[in-house]
Amino acid sequence: MLRIIYMLLGCFIVSVGILFLQNSEVITGGTAGLALSFSYLMNSSFAVVFFLINLPFYILSYFKMGWKFTASTIFAITSLSIMSEIVQFFPSFTIHPIFGSIIGGTIAGLGLSILFMNGSSLGGANILSLFLQQRFNWNPGKTMFAFDFLVILTGLYSVGLVRGFYSVLSIFVISYIISFFKVKIAARNVRPKTAVQPEPSAS
Repeated sequence: MLRIIYMLLGCFIVSVGILFLQNSEVITGGTAGLALSFSYLMNSSFAVVFFLINLPFYILSYFKMGWKFTASTIFAITSLSIMSEIVQFFPSFTIHPIFGSIIGGTIAGLGLSILFMNGSSLGGANILSLFLQQRFNWNPGKTMFAFDFLVILTGLYSVGLVRGFYSVLSIFVISYIISFFKVKIAARNVRPKTAVQPEPSAS
């Protein structure tokens, strides 16, 4: 029960971070960044686009991380989608992109760290980052930064070059926050070596 409360708290914190990003009209990395980019282009709901984009990643999560992690991820994604709609009822505000990217990135990074420490994620690169940490002990903040940077490059069309720069700043802040909690994240996600089976060779 306590874990569910922490997961809901993490989702709520991330949704607030996304709200700051939306109101500064910047994007971020991962599936959240893709959802923001498409929501700008199509003038549609972030929550709906975010939920749909993550559907293919449930399969990857099931085979790489197990059904418990996948169930937690589906719960987290659904919760974030709902909470992202709820926070839209907050008083509207505008914020300069540089402040929006820093504040939004900090808040979102904290929420993601809480989710990671409770064995869940928000799909996409989050799943791959946690898998690489468990398999090769790679820093999840740095691997997410690399993947998120690619997402930013593909999203420049929707936000432009200047706001694209601020978007890179947002993922740098998020990766820094996650890296700050990397020891706690690793400690909370210790799995037996047999839990992740090596992939078969091509031969």
